[in-house]
Amino acid sequence: MTAAPEPPPPAEPAQAAGGERRHRTLSAPWRAWIALSGLAAIALALNKLLNLGFFAGVTLLDNAYLYLLCALLVGTVFLFLPASPRARQVGVPGYDLLLYLASWGVFAYFAFNAGRILEEAWEFMAPTAAVWVAGLGWLLLLEATRRAGGTAVFVVVAVISLYPVFAGHMPGPIAGLPQPLNTAAAYHFTSSESVLGIPTRAFGELVIGFVMFGAVLQYTGAAAFFNNLAFALFGVVRGGPAKVSIFASGLMGSVSGSVVSNVLTTGVVTIPAMKRTGFPPAYAAGVEACASTGGVLMPPIMGATAFVMASFLGIPYSAVVLAALVPSLLFYFGLFVQIDGFAARRGLRGLPRAELPSVARTFAEGWQYVAVFVLLVWLLLVLQQEAIAPFYATALLLVINQAWRRHRLGWKQLMALAEGVSKSLAELAALLAGVGLIIGALSVTGLAGTLANDLVFLAGNNVYVLLVMGALTSFVFGMGMTITACYIFLAIVLAPPLVKAGFDPVAVHLFMMYWGMVSFITPPVSLASFVAAGVAGARPVEVGLRSMRLGSTMYFVPFFFVLNPALILRGSPLDIVVVVATAVLGIWLIGSALEGWLTGFGRLGEGAAGVAARVLLFAAGLGMALPGGGDLGLSHLQLSLASVLLAAGALGLAAFTRPRSAGHTHA
Repeated sequence: MTAAPEPPPPAEPAQAAGGERRHRTLSAPWRAWIALSGLAAIALALNKLLNLGFFAGVTLLDNAYLYLLCALLVGTVFLFLPASPRARQVGVPGYDLLLYLASWGVFAYFAFNAGRILEEAWEFMAPTAAVWVAGLGWLLLLEATRRAGGTAVFVVVAVISLYPVFAGHMPGPIAGLPQPLNTAAAYHFTSSESVLGIPTRAFGELVIGFVMFGAVLQYTGAAAFFNNLAFALFGVVRGGPAKVSIFASGLMGSVSGSVVSNVLTTGVVTIPAMKRTGFPPAYAAGVEACASTGGVLMPPIMGATAFVMASFLGIPYSAVVLAALVPSLLFYFGLFVQIDGFAARRGLRGLPRAELPSVARTFAEGWQYVAVFVLLVWLLLVLQQEAIAPFYATALLLVINQAWRRHRLGWKQLMALAEGVSKSLAELAALLAGVGLIIGALSVTGLAGTLANDLVFLAGNNVYVLLVMGALTSFVFGMGMTITACYIFLAIVLAPPLVKAGFDPVAVHLFMMYWGMVSFITPPVSLASFVAAGVAGARPVEVGLRSMRLGSTMYFVPFFFVLNPALILRGSPLDIVVVVATAVLGIWLIGSALEGWLTGFGRLGEGAAGVAARVLLFAAGLGMALPGGGDLGLSHLQLSLASVLLAAGALGLAAFTRPRSAGHTHA
């Protein structure tokens, strides 16, 4: 038997935060310096999280630690990301070296004065020198945010960070307490609510280890092992390569947190395999785009956003994981049903068994990598050691990888790994510190406390209107921001009014995360679809439309769980069991209606009558999946019963109108 093709070396993990872009071509000394900066940041984080005291009993203040972390990482983006994508990509120009040194100096200055900042309340009474340094840091951070997150993020952050200066001139609903420019600058850099706010604290206390782990996973043999395992398990079944995409992309996306990197890592293997077995290029690209997008919503890691969410909600990370489990499985189940129906209608088989690795051989060659995830999940969910779990998992992963000759990394590969990890950390650090400026602007003006009431008033106290407003706003912001930046902004602005309207806080935050992800598969942006289209050689718009259909459950599921938190495992056991069961059945009917094929029944008719049967089955699925009220009242049971009757009518119509030859096919 031959092994499934291994993926090529992945795109640099640094692309995870800011999307696909060309980095500068740097000389060996510069690459080594970037790698050392990232390793120093990781060492600093370990010193803080493990309370090592630099092995000399020296304990850093929390703000000093975060300032030093920013000093090591934020300015690094000036070294490897050019000012413009069209700029010459070779070497570090003098002006970027100056920006890097200035950024280092700003954060080092505040780290040196960390004690005075707390003792003398610099956020409102900073000395003149600190105000000037903060002003310079403000400008530098905005430019670092632009390079790391793109123009859209830069514009939003820049405008809102200046809001305190003109807050007194804004109309009633968005008016706030004005602050002079010098006070705003000092507040941004010396308070615990802005640059050092929740995003940066979450990065320094939780996210940094998982970004490192995700990057190391892509550089080691673990990525090839899980890819081959997916082919061994699902490659031979009906539509096998597409089902492989679900498994492989779900796993890799959960770890990396980057939709684009996920498509480029797993898609280069799964998309050609799908095309070989008869899937059209646009369909294959759509499957990979949806599977990669859903990976960021899949526990146990969910990229970086889940940790930021836990910080905002003030709950353990394990609580976020448990809440996200059922919705993510529903999304992938809906995708699976559609893929299976499409393959059945077209008679598509899997790959020949002779071309696939056996499960036994795959485990024999990579069983040791399973231990890494066992350790990670045990530390996360059993011991609840979220901060240090990825460091132990990464250490075990590297030990295992270097102990087996087949995937052992040489010195050159290890340096490339360190450089890639450093770039990934630098981009995310710059992005999160920049987005923190939004929090600071709303905090210092008092707008964060009044905006919730104003939004509820604008919605006319109608919670459903407010929910739709939240979905559309999340979608719009998701088109121009990374998911983490989008989520942070919405958690500040939209979460409070939705919670105030009576919705469950965890459900609200997951709702915004889901709708922020929708833009990855929805035109006009649909970044995941466009990247997958390039791999598949298909038209981007066609892939975007196909992705919308395949990923349709992503549009419905957030409304289901926010209307009844039983879908995020919050409620009585009986309520949870019944609501989850009806949701699974409903998603099955919806996916079957979209593809025109119901497992166990066959093709859903032909012509106009077939279309009518599919519409009825879709409506039945929607009614079944809608959880109704928060308890098992009569209305919920009536809705479920009506949905069953509607589904029976749809199947009767389909059976009456379809040709006699249409029916079951072999799997």
